[in-house]
Amino acid sequence: MEQLHIWFKNNQRSFPWREERTPYKVWISEVMLQQTRASVVIPYFLQWMERFPNVAALAAASVEEVIKAWEGLGYYSRARNLHKGARQIVSYFHGAIPDSREELSRISGLGPYTIGAILSFGFQKRAAAVDGNVARVISRYFAIDENICRPKVRKKIEEKAIAFAQREEPWITAEALIELGATVCRPKPRCEECPLKTGCEGLQKGIAASLPIKSGEKEITHLTRVVTVVESQGQILVRKGEKGKVMADLYEFPYFEGIAQSPGHLEKILGFKVEFVQNLREVIQTFTRYKARLFPCLLKTATPVPVAGAAWVARERLSDLPFSAGHRKIARQIWI
Repeated sequence: MEQLHIWFKNNQRSFPWREERTPYKVWISEVMLQQTRASVVIPYFLQWMERFPNVAALAAASVEEVIKAWEGLGYYSRARNLHKGARQIVSYFHGAIPDSREELSRISGLGPYTIGAILSFGFQKRAAAVDGNVARVISRYFAIDENICRPKVRKKIEEKAIAFAQREEPWITAEALIELGATVCRPKPRCEECPLKTGCEGLQKGIAASLPIKSGEKEITHLTRVVTVVESQGQILVRKGEKGKVMADLYEFPYFEGIAQSPGHLEKILGFKVEFVQNLREVIQTFTRYKARLFPCLLKTATPVPVAGAAWVARERLSDLPFSAGHRKIARQIWI
């Protein structure tokens, strides 16, 4: 695999998590990079390292601080697991990230890929780090025309990825495969640029572009919601996502499923008298397998009456709270 290593050393992209590598930096960056483009992750990673430079700092923070630092990256269970995992590392491993697969598997949120990445990139051990990019490269190189969503096929890909690694520097091979999949062996492959083209069975058989085979992806569910931004005496009514739910620990405005309602109907649902002020701009919110159209409206009420499961927050404090992505866009419409 010498040609792959030469290609990687000459073509690898520059990222802050590749500078002065530590297991902690690998852990944070790999979790951030899940389902998120590298260009988006860079500023979040840099800010995170300033705020939580090590496991101890992350463990000492409140979950709300962590969620706020993550705000905008989506899939917030990742942030909650990082926080929980840091506290587990402090409690069970004296603050040092362990270097064995068995011990790493005890930490919240660490799946096979992240564990492999920490062992390979953080500790320079021989380990499989198979993400979507690597699965695509391996399935094409070995012409694996089976559904990669099946566990036994996934296991085959992991075994081939480990066998593929150069013995002297297997961590470089592991990262080079990720880089190759991200930049050359993309869904629409650029085979003429690939350092592995001479040995690629998929290219030789003319099936590279049709691999990998995967099925079983969930359909998107479309939602329509009315979002009520209620103001009273300079305060705004918000509620915090319940534990165990998709939006846990994130703030949102009260919302209701369905099409736009009349002010009278909204009064009945909210439980107190409101005055309609104006409609705000529609917002599109996507999360997990849902796509929601949010129709926000600004309302006023004379007195900030107590509301079960919600709280009144000063308007100027809204920017300090961690909001879900869609509701943050709505909040920005009233910050000024």
